[in-house]
Amino acid sequence: MEPEEASAPEDAGSRLMLRVERPVYDEEFLSTQLLHRKQNSTSFRQKLADKFKCSSQKAKAVALSFLPILTWLPSYPVKQYLLSDVISGLSTGVVQLPQGLAYALLAAVPPVYGLYSSFYPVLLYIFFGTSRHVSIGTFAVVSLMIGGAVVREVPDNMFIGPANVSNSSSVDKDLNLSPIDARRVQVAVVLTTMVGIIQFVLGLLRFGFVAIYLTEPLVRGFTTAAAVHVVISQLKYLLGVKTARFSGPLSAVYSVHAVLSKITETNIPSLLLGLTCTVFLYGIKVLNEHFKKKLPVPIPGEIIVVILSTGVSYGIPLKSHNVSIVGQIPSGLRAPAVPDFSLALNLIPDAIAVAIVGFSMTISLSKTFALKHGYSVDGNQELIALGLCNFLSSFFHTFAITCSMSRSLVQESTGGKTQIAGLLSSLVVLLVVLAIGFVFEPLPQTALAAIIIVNLVGMFKQFRDIPPLWRTSKIELAIWLVSFAASVLLGLDYGLLAAIAFAIITVIYRTQSPKSTILGHVTNTGLYYDVNTYEEASEYEGIKIFHSNSSIYFANSDRYVSKLKEKTGLNPEELQAARKVKRKRKKKENKEQNSSIKICAKVLSPFMWFRSSLCGFVGSEVVPQSQEMQEVRNGDSEDKHGEPTSEEAVFLEPLSSVHSIILDWTAVNFIDSVGAKAIKQVIKEYASVDVRVVIAGCNRTVLDQLYTLQFFSEELSTNVVFPSVHDAVLHCQCSSSRLPAASSEA
Repeated sequence: MEPEEASAPEDAGSRLMLRVERPVYDEEFLSTQLLHRKQNSTSFRQKLADKFKCSSQKAKAVALSFLPILTWLPSYPVKQYLLSDVISGLSTGVVQLPQGLAYALLAAVPPVYGLYSSFYPVLLYIFFGTSRHVSIGTFAVVSLMIGGAVVREVPDNMFIGPANVSNSSSVDKDLNLSPIDARRVQVAVVLTTMVGIIQFVLGLLRFGFVAIYLTEPLVRGFTTAAAVHVVISQLKYLLGVKTARFSGPLSAVYSVHAVLSKITETNIPSLLLGLTCTVFLYGIKVLNEHFKKKLPVPIPGEIIVVILSTGVSYGIPLKSHNVSIVGQIPSGLRAPAVPDFSLALNLIPDAIAVAIVGFSMTISLSKTFALKHGYSVDGNQELIALGLCNFLSSFFHTFAITCSMSRSLVQESTGGKTQIAGLLSSLVVLLVVLAIGFVFEPLPQTALAAIIIVNLVGMFKQFRDIPPLWRTSKIELAIWLVSFAASVLLGLDYGLLAAIAFAIITVIYRTQSPKSTILGHVTNTGLYYDVNTYEEASEYEGIKIFHSNSSIYFANSDRYVSKLKEKTGLNPEELQAARKVKRKRKKKENKEQNSSIKICAKVLSPFMWFRSSLCGFVGSEVVPQSQEMQEVRNGDSEDKHGEPTSEEAVFLEPLSSVHSIILDWTAVNFIDSVGAKAIKQVIKEYASVDVRVVIAGCNRTVLDQLYTLQFFSEELSTNVVFPSVHDAVLHCQCSSSRLPAASSEA
């Protein structure tokens, strides 16, 4: 048998050489002679017992997995890490304080609840989280999603009397909240509880892989749209006008219309102060970015704005100029209370959306820092950590949290090594809550709006993704644009669902429309590449090698077969039709030839009788008839050239120069019953026109699926499957060379 051509060219110099000489293998030989499956003697019962078997090592592994702090805290290098963590923690806490106050406005709850949400979850994440650098707490996108649900359930025009708030906790009464604020806090808290439950359950079920469905273009388009929503929601604070809050589809359009309709009522002091804070903060951010290598810690622009604007508000009673201020910030922590779960039914879709978005933001940023600093994060444990942070903290009157991009960058860039930095940042917030919260009561809301808007500059820079995506991947660009447009127009909850649905549709489209090529052989390599792309790739005579970079299943099996017929140029139905036409034509020719011979014989018969009689009379000798006349008399319809005229002879004539088709399945990852039936049918169709179809490069998993689907039978055995394309080529060449010998012997 011809040896496999798998050696590198002789002029390769010092390159390693690969020389292989072995028989041509097919699956029938491999499964019976070469490969033998290992015998698995472990029963299902034993496997189940081993799974739930308790041991000290397993208990330790579970404890370390559930409490990652135990893996690094006992070996914490105090001298190397403590100073960096202290500086990082203080810097992050200074940023976390104004962001907590600001993002509470997005969540439609009083500012003090933003401080609670910046303390309890951060403290819990230290014990359960696996990332060392992310800063957990309030985040603009999640806060806005919560605010949308809260405003939908408790609109501004909703009147809640004392009877309706009888279930309000003593905390709300102690804070002297208005009935509408008390109700909104209840909605935000119960939504947070549900988010925590969903994340925790998904973590226990090992559903951390769901983040892969939130592809990067989808997340970036979604967060850019969220930034648009956030800016629109802050316009009324920046301009100092009173408008209603909107939620649901087209809420952004309604909000812009409401602000523009009251543009003439703009509060000039509020606008001037807001613009001043915005310009100052943006300048500080530019300086921090430009001199980040020279500055030991970033300039805390947010806390400077908070202090200065609060001082201005003290010196000039801005409230008397109709400038909205933060208002009461009570000191001390509140006693825990059970959320009102009677509100939960309408919040299920919002809870799912917030849970997914919160987890996707955390895991994406966590993986970025883990890759940069050389450690790993566990997606399932991150789900559990976020679930516990949200669930347990909700009993202490917090709203849902995730990691913040801006704070995480501050925590990492200032030298943070572990979550000790997170602990210190939460203590900074605790100090304000316990002791000096009242200082920030005159803080103008327009200053918080400026903080929110400037912190979204990084998200708006994601518009820069569009040109590179246009050049590299039109489908990913479509995902980005659809995610952005749907989230802006439909709202963040429905927009996220629409974006995920569109991303799944693109996956189906790509698997339904794979790239199909005909492969050719590169001389002296044993390698096969696209003949339309590479000059060195040439086809073997009589053999077509079809390659498609997709699995074969119900959604694309028909397209796979149609592309196979199109690329190879061989359509069994057309070949069969051509054979029928040829057979009919041959029958007609034979019929006409036979009829002409019979007419000729009838005309010549009297003449031949007279001639034979005359010859016999003259010479008393019988002259033998010519061979042609004998054939005519015998009625033989075959001409002197011996051309086949029978139907069987016509049927045996080859209809195409191609005798073999090789299906390259190196890219096939799975096949279902519909795909298997389609391939089996196409093999039979080609066999009916004397074209053999074989399969090459099929991995063992797909082979097992073929066995399970009963793909192989007596008519279609495993000898049509080959481990490589080269094996299949050599087999087809050898089989075609034997055909003439076999026909001559017959």
